[in-house]
Amino acid sequence: MSGDVAVLGAGMHPWGKWGRGFVTYGRIAAHAALADAGIGWSEVRSVVGAQTVRGGYPGYVAGATFARALGWQGARVASVYAACASGAQAIDTARAQILAGLADVVLVVGADAAPKGFFAPAGGERPDDPDWLRFRVLGATNPAYFGLYARRRMALYGDTPQDFALVKVKNAAAGALNEYARYRTVVTAEEVAASAMVADPLRLLDICATSDGAAALVLCSMEFARRRGVRDPVRIRAVSTVTPTFPRTVLDLPDIGTDSAVAVDPSPESFRASIARTAYEEAGIGPEDLSLAEVYDLSTALELEWYEDIGLCGPGEGAKLLRSGATAPGGRVPVNASGGLASFGEAVPAQAIAQVCELTRQLRGRAGQRQVPGARVGITANQGLFGHGSAVVAVR
Repeated sequence: MSGDVAVLGAGMHPWGKWGRGFVTYGRIAAHAALADAGIGWSEVRSVVGAQTVRGGYPGYVAGATFARALGWQGARVASVYAACASGAQAIDTARAQILAGLADVVLVVGADAAPKGFFAPAGGERPDDPDWLRFRVLGATNPAYFGLYARRRMALYGDTPQDFALVKVKNAAAGALNEYARYRTVVTAEEVAASAMVADPLRLLDICATSDGAAALVLCSMEFARRRGVRDPVRIRAVSTVTPTFPRTVLDLPDIGTDSAVAVDPSPESFRASIARTAYEEAGIGPEDLSLAEVYDLSTALELEWYEDIGLCGPGEGAKLLRSGATAPGGRVPVNASGGLASFGEAVPAQAIAQVCELTRQLRGRAGQRQVPGARVGITANQGLFGHGSAVVAVR
């Protein structure tokens, strides 16, 4: 049996701060995906919702919430939460249902209505919750961690704030061409350098915002696609949702300590690198086969690290690769042709799905001015709190 599933439809709600509930955004994205697929809601046999913890009980049971919003019609439902990796886990759940023969057509939806400012832990006293502890004990907000990552790169590899700024310049230029992006204005390196300092060395324009938004996919079996006359669909060939290996010797959200390496030698491979490697192995490809990549640029410095983690260059070579133009439009492997989080901001359960929406448009040749010529293979990569890996390989 082929492990491929077809992407029959992709839809999104624009990112921004719209002042409405996540269900509204998700319903609009779902209708857009159904229209793109050319099928009716009644033909969907399963709904997988990526959860949002900010939506109360409806957010916890996102699959049923979206099914109800679209109109009860008997489809099975599932709800998935894996922080920033929620969307990829939802895609993986849908793919498993299709390959198991449980459903021919599955709708995957993720939507969020994010708070203003940075994310904070849910209310209440939870001293056994590492996410609660890192805020309450250390005061370590997400931007503080991003700043530490950037400082680490500066110390290990000699990266500079000017290198980080160039990531924002590249992604802002791409986002200016994306109708779904929240920020659609080009910026200069000088404007990045002049923006407010948030977590040294990262400035306001180095760090992604929090946003409202939604994305949806209609996935189906290859046989269903053929019956509908779709002979050459975009196909999801691999989904990686791996976890770290013990011991972890580099601090990572939300941890505030590392594992001891006295008894067990650390893996020579980082957690993030293992996410991409697993996806490559499942898909039977390597980084040399990529046409483009969408990575989780929570900060400009983190995008440079993803270059290395997905195998575009060696450790410490991310800034050099960026300056060569290889990851820019027209380069060897454009990264974040969508504009990335720099242009969208975080709508947590939607973002990994939105990454696949971008790959779908690119592989179909329908990305307009952002189009990567001849795109045939793409990868997405991000990471969720508590050791959630997330990578999707799409091909055509």
